[in-house]
Amino acid sequence: MNPTRTMSSFSFIRGARVAVLCALATLVASCGDGQKQAGGPPPPAVTVAKPVKRTVTDFDEYVGRFAAVNSVEVRARVSGYLEGVPFKDGQIVKQGDLLFSIDKRPFQNTLDQARANLTQAKSNQAFTESDFTRGQQLVRDKTITDQTFEQRSQAYRNAQAAVSNAEAAVRQAELDIEFTELRSPVNGRIGDRRVSPGNLVTGGTSGNTTLLATIVSTDPIYFEFTFDEASFLRYERMSKTGNDVASRGAGVQVALKLIDERDFDHQGNMDFVDNVIDRSTGTMRGRAVFANPNNVFTPGMFARVRVPASPPYEALLVADLAIGIEQTRKYVLVADTSDTVRQKYVTLGQVTSDGLRVIKEGLDPDDRVVVSGLMQARAGQKVRPQEQGATPAAPATPGAAGAPPQPSK
Repeated sequence: MNPTRTMSSFSFIRGARVAVLCALATLVASCGDGQKQAGGPPPPAVTVAKPVKRTVTDFDEYVGRFAAVNSVEVRARVSGYLEGVPFKDGQIVKQGDLLFSIDKRPFQNTLDQARANLTQAKSNQAFTESDFTRGQQLVRDKTITDQTFEQRSQAYRNAQAAVSNAEAAVRQAELDIEFTELRSPVNGRIGDRRVSPGNLVTGGTSGNTTLLATIVSTDPIYFEFTFDEASFLRYERMSKTGNDVASRGAGVQVALKLIDERDFDHQGNMDFVDNVIDRSTGTMRGRAVFANPNNVFTPGMFARVRVPASPPYEALLVADLAIGIEQTRKYVLVADTSDTVRQKYVTLGQVTSDGLRVIKEGLDPDDRVVVSGLMQARAGQKVRPQEQGATPAAPATPGAAGAPPQPSK
């Protein structure tokens, strides 16, 4: 083998490799220059919005139960055998509707006897009155003695008393007849009957009377709840300044929602605040009244009530989705005048029904809060902010539709 020819081949291969590496380096440099000339990838696009100014009121929420305004135990006033039950268990009844009837025949007999006694008593009264009138003339003429006239006078007074007693007996017998028909004293919903027809019912005013049914009113209806001592003091102090808050006699409007509802759509008014704090729980009992025309609210049902906890005030609100969490602190991202993202720590208030969060501290009215594109926005990073509701503009990149043509090299 020729050594000179071998060295020449080796030099040729090495030269070819160097040429390839130089070409690759030139290509890479050319790509880098092209990216520099195009300005690199554009900043991420985000949607921003200024805080909403609105008059708001802080609220407290409590859990409570509905209670009937009127609750009546239907009991008989007279004893007897139950004759009829003309209602259906659980139905709505009106005041004056017939609920139970007791066999009235014994009471009718008593009434007839009382009326007969009254007729007899009036007849005796008429006779003694005539005798008394004649006695007045005779005693003036000295025909009878004063003692005899006094006897006639006493007989007349006894007859008058007998008539009064007979009239009272008739009235009582008529009442007993009325009491054989038990009518609803209030409007409401009646429960199930506790006694079936044919059973003996014990009436009267003693403690062993028979319970026949229970009626609870449904419209309007009370809602009872409790709040802690600190809240009570806050409400009382606010009421002293003339602000309408949940305190005694204020008639403050409150809102309520049931366990299967999202919004506080039912409106009512505070009706009562207790006069003592419960020693065992340290809470105060409050009560609101609500209209219930559709009978949706039922005594004993749970619900949540929202009562005003502050006077109305001007506040800034942002979308609740724009709130970030950093351990225990809350923040929002805002785009400054140079379109750089800044982080602002804020103090939060309540969430409104339209999904806005009240910001109590940390935000300015002119701040542009990032409400969309939060995953692409980082503090200190440049962004392309787009006002919420505006048509987004396409980025001006080479080759994009609508972009100005690049000058040829």
